[in-house]
Amino acid sequence: MIKAHALTKHFGDVVAVDGVDLEVKAGEIFGFLGPNGAGKTTTINMLIGITAPTSGKVTLGGIDVFAEPEKAKALVGYVPDQPNMYEKLTAWEFLMFVANIYGMERSRAERRAAQLLEMFELSDRAREQTGGFSHGMRQKTVIAAALLHEPKILFMDEPTVGLDPRSARQVKDILRELAREGVTVFITTHVLEIAERMCDRIGIIQKGKLLTVGTMEDLRRVAAAKGASAGENGSTLEDLFLELTGGADYAEVSRYLEG
Repeated sequence: MIKAHALTKHFGDVVAVDGVDLEVKAGEIFGFLGPNGAGKTTTINMLIGITAPTSGKVTLGGIDVFAEPEKAKALVGYVPDQPNMYEKLTAWEFLMFVANIYGMERSRAERRAAQLLEMFELSDRAREQTGGFSHGMRQKTVIAAALLHEPKILFMDEPTVGLDPRSARQVKDILRELAREGVTVFITTHVLEIAERMCDRIGIIQKGKLLTVGTMEDLRRVAAAKGASAGENGSTLEDLFLELTGGADYAEVSRYLEG
């Protein structure tokens, strides 16, 4: 469902993304991890057609994102890392605005919006302007908007930031159910425990280069091949991530500070 070939992005002399090759299957939850500034958001922006690559190609569901942008984007739901919204719109008005963008039939849009608002426990606040919402409520409204048109591919940049534990668990359950229904879910997160528990496969990017892609067992084998202790059975994703991105020294300092 998602395929990138030699995806590259330059900002002046800075190479933000460097020749990324990636494939994500239908019904897969794929975690995309990396340190701050590694190129995660830039990669997502190219995958969904917000940012044009310097070179390379992206297809979504077999559709070239930059040759047929509207057709490709119709397959996509997107949750950015910050829930930016039109604050003078109510939650209901915002969802109807999004429905119009996707050309949804009105009765279907209203039915889906009512279901999603109820699912996220926002029904009683649906007629309030979103400018008065808490960060968590805004985040849930943005997620509802991304799911409104029943996308085939869902991109989520730090989806659980600002959510209380109950809401975060609800989002995780929803994503797993969507994957069972064949939706492809592509997420970035700094909460490595979430990625370890949820994701079928994980890709790790650093300094614009994709270091490795695979299951937890695949990552352990890669770490073991590098002679890292994190390659042992039972190693957590945090251990593997720090070893593979050169962050083992930071982990050692943390252990020292913890006593």
